[in-house]
Amino acid sequence: MTFRHMALATAVAATWGVTFVFISVGLDNFPPLLFCSARFAAAALPGVFFVGAPRVAWRWVFAVGIVLGVVTFGLLFVGMHLGMPAGLSSLVVQSQGVFTIAIAAVLLHERPGRLVVAGMAVALLGIGLAAADQGGGGPIGAFALVVFAAVAWGLSNVLTRKASPPDLLRWTVWISAIPPVPLLALSLLIEGPEADLAALRSLNLAGLSAIAFVGWVATLFAFGAWGHLLRTYDTTAVAPYSLLVPVFGMSSAWLLLGEEMSLMATCAAALVITGVGLTALKPRRPSNTAPAK
Repeated sequence: MTFRHMALATAVAATWGVTFVFISVGLDNFPPLLFCSARFAAAALPGVFFVGAPRVAWRWVFAVGIVLGVVTFGLLFVGMHLGMPAGLSSLVVQSQGVFTIAIAAVLLHERPGRLVVAGMAVALLGIGLAAADQGGGGPIGAFALVVFAAVAWGLSNVLTRKASPPDLLRWTVWISAIPPVPLLALSLLIEGPEADLAALRSLNLAGLSAIAFVGWVATLFAFGAWGHLLRTYDTTAVAPYSLLVPVFGMSSAWLLLGEEMSLMATCAAALVITGVGLTALKPRRPSNTAPAK
C-alpha cells in the first residue's frame, strides 16, 4: 500500500473507533434497531436522489446492504444495548479482520503471506490480552452477538471486493438505502411501536448528533474509503488495519465515557499497532483496477 492509502486506512480506523462512543450516546436515546435504521437512513438520504443508479448488479447492493447493514450492525447495536461496553465492543468486533481473511481464502482464493500471518498473530495476541483485561465484560449473550456481527462484517468485506464497485460514493449510498426498512420493521416487531414513538417524542441534540456522526462520518466517509481500499488492494492488505479500531475505540471510551484504560490494555494496544505495522512492511502491488483520483 502507498503511504497515502496507509494514512487513509488509519483515518478510517480512528473514525470507526470513535464511532463506538457515538453509538453509546445513540443507544441512550433510541432502541437499538431503530437507531440502526436511522443511521442508515441518514447515510442514504438524500444521496440516492443525486448520485445516480449504482454501477454494479443489484444483487451485490442488496447482499451487502443486508449483510452489513441489517445483520452486522443490527447485531452490534443490540449487543451493546444488552451490556457490551463501547471499548470492549470495538475490540471484539474487529475480529472481523480474521474472518475477512479466512472467508477471502475460501471464496477468493487469496492466501496471506507469512508476514501478514505473523502480523495478524501479534495483533490478535493484543486483542486477546485486552479481552482478558476487560474480564469478558457484559453478558455472554451480548458478547456472542458482537462476535456474530464480526463474522458478518468479514463476509461483507469479501462481497464488496467481489462486487468491485467503480464509484464508491454511489456504492456506499445505495447499500445504506437497503437496511432502513428491514431494520425499522424489526424494531416495530421486536422493540415495539411504543418504545419507538417514545424515543422520537424525546428526540434531543445528543440523539441527533449520534445519528449524524454514525450516519454521515462513520458510514459515508469511512465505508466509502474502506470500499475504495478493498477495490484497490487484496483483502489481506486492507483487513489488518481494522485491528487499529479497538485502539481508538478503547482510548476514546476511556477519555469520553470514563471506561478504564489499564496498563494491560495499553500493552494490548501496543501489540495491535505492532501487528498492523508488520503487515504493512512489505510493499504490495495494487490490483489492475486503478485507484480513483
